[in-house]
Amino acid sequence: MLDLQLLRNEDTRGKILDLLRKRGVCEDDLELLVRTLELRSQLMFQLETLQRERNQGAKVLGEYKRQGREEEFHELKEKMEVVKKQIEGIHPQLLQLENKIEEIAHNLPNIFLPDVPVGKSEQDNVVVRVCGEKPNFSFQPKPHYEIAEQLGLIDFARGVKLSGSRFYVYNEEISALERKLINFMLEMHIEGGYRERTVPYLVNDSCMFGTGQFPKFKDEYYRIPQDGLNLIPTAEVPLTNLYANEIFSEEELPLYLTAATPCFRREAGAAGKDTRGLIRVHQFMKVELVKFCVPEQSRKEHELLLQDAEKILKHFQLYYRVVQLCSGDLGFASAQTYDLEIYMPASHRWLEISSVSNFLDFQARRAKIRFKRKHSGKNEYVHTLNASGVAAGRLIAALLEYYQTPEGQIDWGKLHHLLEKRYLRVP
Repeated sequence: MLDLQLLRNEDTRGKILDLLRKRGVCEDDLELLVRTLELRSQLMFQLETLQRERNQGAKVLGEYKRQGREEEFHELKEKMEVVKKQIEGIHPQLLQLENKIEEIAHNLPNIFLPDVPVGKSEQDNVVVRVCGEKPNFSFQPKPHYEIAEQLGLIDFARGVKLSGSRFYVYNEEISALERKLINFMLEMHIEGGYRERTVPYLVNDSCMFGTGQFPKFKDEYYRIPQDGLNLIPTAEVPLTNLYANEIFSEEELPLYLTAATPCFRREAGAAGKDTRGLIRVHQFMKVELVKFCVPEQSRKEHELLLQDAEKILKHFQLYYRVVQLCSGDLGFASAQTYDLEIYMPASHRWLEISSVSNFLDFQARRAKIRFKRKHSGKNEYVHTLNASGVAAGRLIAALLEYYQTPEGQIDWGKLHHLLEKRYLRVP
């Protein structure tokens, strides 16, 4: 959540509103926010005026009482009773306005860092660098879903029979491959300083609020109303909320966490997009990376987090690029995001496989995650970051395309050789 003090303060309000416009927040929402803030300012001015009048009246009443000026004392006392009732009447109005401001703020995205390119959509994103070698086939490579169906590696039809569209069933080869990939990625990240956690796959509403899924995007996730629980869209949600309403010591930071979990997404707005294969499905496995750090280190930790996610793609010799998202394409809670996109040779397209984001204190304010400064003893909000490290389904889709042979098979030997290589050798 945004720091409400930045919105209440007239010196900083204009800058924040301008940044929100560049993030694509509609003008009607901003106008409602401004009107509500102005009403609050007017009421605050009235309240402060009345409080000064009350305080001055209390002093005069004391003087009148000491001087025995009974008539003037009672006259002023009656006037002060009116002032008291006016003050009492303003307090609930102020509370109502504060609640309204908070409600609006809950639906406002994070502001973005200065070096984020300003733009409206993914067309305005900036390619930072391209890595690896573009795959060169002596034959026309098949898309992953086609070769998977031909070889009986993935049963899309039975996935639909069980659960509907965008579900699938892996056979033994892909099941084993995914299991090995998950273990490989976890061990690589643990070697890099991440601590593994096994977390619930169902979380309460406050967890979804803490990381920014609720309330704005409530319809995009699977919810179990009778239990007040939600299937997690990513391990970022439980990992971040492990420390909700807690205070770190400064010495405990930075803290790196990782977990492998299934992820569940309704994909409500994805009609007609990537309808075949493993690209846009309702359930998939993913290794997640989450960081907590002090504010002055989050920019550096963001770059290191990007490198950690890239290690997986480098190891499997995938051709990929790093893209910085523009202001209009950033995720709701993010202040800066790099997407890692792998090149899919069969469709000649770039596919996002990891988003590496710095949230600053946005999530920490919502989840109330703080740390105590060693020297001042003051509590401050931590900065949180996360990345996919990486999505297993999309990685499998890429590997099926990259490691297919002219005979329409998969080079399992090469794949398993890569999985057996020590991850410490990754450049």
